[in-house]
Amino acid sequence: MFSELDLIKRIEAYLYKEMNEDERIKFKLERQQNPALDQKVVEHIEFLKSVKGYGEIKSLKSTLNSIHEELDIPTIREEVLEHKPKIVELWEKYKKSLSIAASVAVITTLVTLFSTGQFKTDKNDPSYSALKRDMESIRKSHNALVRNVNSKAANSKSVAPSQFGGTGFALTSSGYIVTNYHVVQGADSVYIQNNKGESFKTQTIYVDPSYDIAVLYINDPSFTSLGNLPYTFKKSADLGEDVYTIGYPRDEVVLGKGYLSAQTGFGGDSLQYQVSIPVNPGNSGGPLFDAKGNVIGVISGKQNQTDGAAFAIKSDYVLKAVESISQDSLKNKIVLNKKNNVASLNKTQQIKKMQDYIFMVKVYN
Repeated sequence: MFSELDLIKRIEAYLYKEMNEDERIKFKLERQQNPALDQKVVEHIEFLKSVKGYGEIKSLKSTLNSIHEELDIPTIREEVLEHKPKIVELWEKYKKSLSIAASVAVITTLVTLFSTGQFKTDKNDPSYSALKRDMESIRKSHNALVRNVNSKAANSKSVAPSQFGGTGFALTSSGYIVTNYHVVQGADSVYIQNNKGESFKTQTIYVDPSYDIAVLYINDPSFTSLGNLPYTFKKSADLGEDVYTIGYPRDEVVLGKGYLSAQTGFGGDSLQYQVSIPVNPGNSGGPLFDAKGNVIGVISGKQNQTDGAAFAIKSDYVLKAVESISQDSLKNKIVLNKKNNVASLNKTQQIKKMQDYIFMVKVYN
């Protein structure tokens, strides 16, 4: 088992081509087999780009300052004001330096915008919070206990204290569950718990870090079937629509109500909706419903500086992720429900029907 420092050294040796051919092949294979390692490599590449970008910005600023020092601004101002016909002459005289200065200023601005995430979504931005719930502040003391959790423990009302948690909801009656990738990332084992307190062991059968989607399968001997799902998926939603979510930011199911406030998410991310709705750590992976009880998204994060600004992955991309799952990795085929059985019900009645299909996700590392 590598320490964090050792892992960083290996990643940098790989990126800087300091490994021999056998080591590089072995590391590439590890990345393919271990999504968590692959994500760390990607994150380190972005970190190195940020460091390089910061250095370039400082260099550009230094160049800009040097050019400005060469220009006699008071003389230029005086000559322009007192001898307007000389503007053309001044332009000819100083245009090279001024053009360089302007170019440097533009480049500096663009680099700054890229580095601050204005042109892309940066989920590492401190203004963005993924909503995974920290279930245990002291983690290492539970590792030995967690690794001994087995199917017998799953048949009881609860399992050992987990480290992280989120929310998940049923894709099918046969035991397929969807949640966020960041909720289960790096997990040794994952359990789900329903609103009655019953826990079931699951297997992570598919992850898509780019969409932040994970699909779990209930492989617990005590599980039979969930019954017919009351909801279905809707691929699009309109600005201003009333929406609500059901999740587990606490140890009991919690309702959040709001409206769809933007067609794009954090930093203009087209994979997400922005919704004005109260969410907290633990809501990650929970379903976002429209007023008729259609699933239109999956809650994934929130913006720290803006109260009530949450983000949900659009259901269209959830469905695309599900379609990408290899049939060889499935216990049985995923058949999504096509019929909404709660559209005619009021919200209270909808929630009563829904909550049996929404689960607390418990993660053990």
